[in-house]
Amino acid sequence: MNTKQLKWLSYISCLVMFLATLGGSVVTKTESGLGCGNEWPLCHGKFVPAHTIASLIEYSHRAVSGAAGLLSVAAFVAFWLYRKQRRDLQFYAFLALVFVMVQAFMGAMAVIYPTSSPVMALHFGFSLIAFASSVMLVLGIREDETREKQGKSAPNYTVSRRFRNFTWFTTAYTYIVVYIGAYVSHTDSAGGCSGWPLCNGALIPELSGGVGIAFIHRVAAAVLLVMVAALGHIAFWKHPGNREMRSLGIAAAVLVVVQVLTGASIVFTLTNYEVYLFTSLAHILVLAALFGVLSYMSVRTWQLAGSRKTREARDPNNDLGSAPKVHRNAP
Repeated sequence: MNTKQLKWLSYISCLVMFLATLGGSVVTKTESGLGCGNEWPLCHGKFVPAHTIASLIEYSHRAVSGAAGLLSVAAFVAFWLYRKQRRDLQFYAFLALVFVMVQAFMGAMAVIYPTSSPVMALHFGFSLIAFASSVMLVLGIREDETREKQGKSAPNYTVSRRFRNFTWFTTAYTYIVVYIGAYVSHTDSAGGCSGWPLCNGALIPELSGGVGIAFIHRVAAAVLLVMVAALGHIAFWKHPGNREMRSLGIAAAVLVVVQVLTGASIVFTLTNYEVYLFTSLAHILVLAALFGVLSYMSVRTWQLAGSRKTREARDPNNDLGSAPKVHRNAP
């Protein structure tokens, strides 16, 4: 397979993975998890279920998840055979395959053996990792194709280890916020805080039950906003020669702002179910994109920081040579 074919395979795989992640959220928001009873892979004893809304939602999600699994297998095999020199792309494909299988298994077990909210929140977290891995695969093969078209080798940019560590810490913290948000959804705590930005008219409400869960999520999201904004600022202003890093920084900063706004919109639409369903799914859509961008940014900073370390080891007296001086000052 050539680069263009691999690119389109990664595109399709990413799209279906996204639909599987979004479908899981639709199942949760519409309370269709038991639309097929406690049976898997059949639905009420049939391959084609009865035409109830709940069963159609649940069975459609199963079908899309199955397609995501098959495409992740195809992508893994294709990149393993035709991109042997790109271990990073092979790794992304491997992660997507592993986590789509893990989340599918957890989803099946949740149907057969109904489980707790913390475990179901983890199920969403695993599906998000699978989607983020497919996003990294798309971005990686696109970069590969661009270099082939331009006839250039990879740019010799570097980033500091402090910036790499901050990026990794921000991405890991984002996952924690994602888990808390999923826990809010699975415990039906979205209405714990009325009003926004205050919670029930108070800066710090009584932290009990759903109110405490919703408030913790709000505080965690506010901290995330500051962290990603700082990350985007550093990526853009401290790396003037690295277009890729600047673009990723801008994308992350814009997405986290939209993420906060969609989160606020959920609070104001709780009394209108149709609109609430739309805003909550939009919230998840933006979240998936943000986590995908941060995950790819984490991998790229790890690669570029490793490049810097290699150059310093080869020539201790050469402080990154042709790399822009501003890189030496980047956090």
